[in-house]
Amino acid sequence: MATAPRPRTTTRDPEELTRRLTAWLGGRLPGAKAVDVRAPASNGLSSETLLFAIEHPEPPVHACALRLAADPAAYTVFPVYDLPRQYRTMRLVADRTDLPMPRMLWLEEDPGPLGAPFFVMGRVEGRVPPDVMPYTYEGNWLHAASDAERERLEAASVGLLARLHDQVPVREADFLALPGDDSPLRRHVEAQRAYYAWVTDGLSRSPLIEDAFDRLDALWPRDEGETVLNWGDARIGNVIYDGFEPVAVLDWEMAALAPREVDLGWMIYLHRFFQDLTVSFGQPGLPGFLRRDRVERRYAELTGRTPRDMVFHILYAALRHAVVMLRIAYRQVHFGEAVVPADPDTLILHHDRLRAMVQGSYWN
Repeated sequence: MATAPRPRTTTRDPEELTRRLTAWLGGRLPGAKAVDVRAPASNGLSSETLLFAIEHPEPPVHACALRLAADPAAYTVFPVYDLPRQYRTMRLVADRTDLPMPRMLWLEEDPGPLGAPFFVMGRVEGRVPPDVMPYTYEGNWLHAASDAERERLEAASVGLLARLHDQVPVREADFLALPGDDSPLRRHVEAQRAYYAWVTDGLSRSPLIEDAFDRLDALWPRDEGETVLNWGDARIGNVIYDGFEPVAVLDWEMAALAPREVDLGWMIYLHRFFQDLTVSFGQPGLPGFLRRDRVERRYAELTGRTPRDMVFHILYAALRHAVVMLRIAYRQVHFGEAVVPADPDTLILHHDRLRAMVQGSYWN
């Protein structure tokens, strides 16, 4: 069972990265050495992660994680990797909320030391629900957990969104405002249109994605709701858990100002993506976990705000995910790992579910 294309994630030389990281660290912390430098077993398809330890008599922390902007030569998933923006977002969330965040150590904006900007944070020990094979599939710790344990994790994870949305003063997150003069939701969707145009520049366009944009226009909320700081990639695969409690919230590169429901729709949909795929391969998955009605009800209980227009927002999440998957598929084509089929919509793994959403039959 394959849940997503897995093309190569880097074109950088690991030994050279180790040497350059050691030189840079010595400048920040005299006498320090970077040791045990390695990539995690499952690196991302966007920015890269390195794990290393600091060898020093008095290190600020011993175990570190480094996030490095993607190498443009690797046919990047996103057009821009603004590491300073992500670092600033994580510092803001750490300072203004009680969410569990890794300790932010250093930001390096000069691309000279490692070839791209990067930041360093303290490494947090724990476990993450896997994407490949997905946690909805048999053979991982979350699938093997009891219903009560998964409910604890679900409640704590929805609580992360509730606290984030309630606790961060929006005026302090103005640097995350997307360009334009329209409402934050309009700007958010227009940014996705621009991303789709970038993904398909010179390549086959997706009639399904374009139909989904048209359907969004038809479903547009009359009241777009309150603007809050959105995590952006709000899903349990971006959380480190100790047992079933969150101990670190990661991956803030998609953070933006938008209605609360944009994050909620993403959390609900990304689970549905894994669940639907698992069922299509003959497995039961986790049908009672992260259900839409339970997530919406729990969020309303925690915040006093009932989510609205969720058909719109879940469709929007599926559309956004489709554009990312199309880019990843074209990345495979670029590296000679795939060919473009006659129907480019089939490059999107969830094309049948997205089509059902566009047609209004998905929730029937």
